[in-house]
Amino acid sequence: MTDIQSILKKSEEKMASAIRFLDEDLARIRAGKANPKILDNVKVPYYGNLTPLSGVASINTPDAKTLLITPWEKALLKDIEKAILNSDVGITPENNGEVIRLGIPPLTEERRRMLAKQAKQEAENAKISIRNSRRDAIEALKKSLKDGVPEDAEKDAEDTAQKNHDRYIKKVDELYTAKEKEIMTV
Repeated sequence: MTDIQSILKKSEEKMASAIRFLDEDLARIRAGKANPKILDNVKVPYYGNLTPLSGVASINTPDAKTLLITPWEKALLKDIEKAILNSDVGITPENNGEVIRLGIPPLTEERRRMLAKQAKQEAENAKISIRNSRRDAIEALKKSLKDGVPEDAEKDAEDTAQKNHDRYIKKVDELYTAKEKEIMTV
């Protein structure tokens, strides 16, 4: 019996992990508002290593359309500026010698549609991961029948795996719908 519980628990952990990953991916999609998470993938050369921007500077949002980057060492200003220009952020930094400002431009209708499409793809990837987790759990449960697990207990566990699947798919849809609304709101 514990075997069934461990299979279901492992499956649900994978599903929860897919939701967390989707949440992080959706946060990185720029929706016209200043969000420090859009800079998560920017790496700055620091003492010979590529370091995340958040590891060498503080990132603040003084208003809804501006990101303010204050490096901990003034010598890093040029490196940070260069790293942002070379990244896929798509915003030109303004360096005043003290801080770097990123003005978040308003999104065009075409760009909004592209971002919504990207968010939909991320949501679909999460759904695939959740479905794979359910499939793996059901396969493991069917194998457990050969190990002497009662058939009705195995069927109940399959139903539980399906209910977990449905619950997590619904969460993916909710996250996607919220992000799409955020992107498409002018």
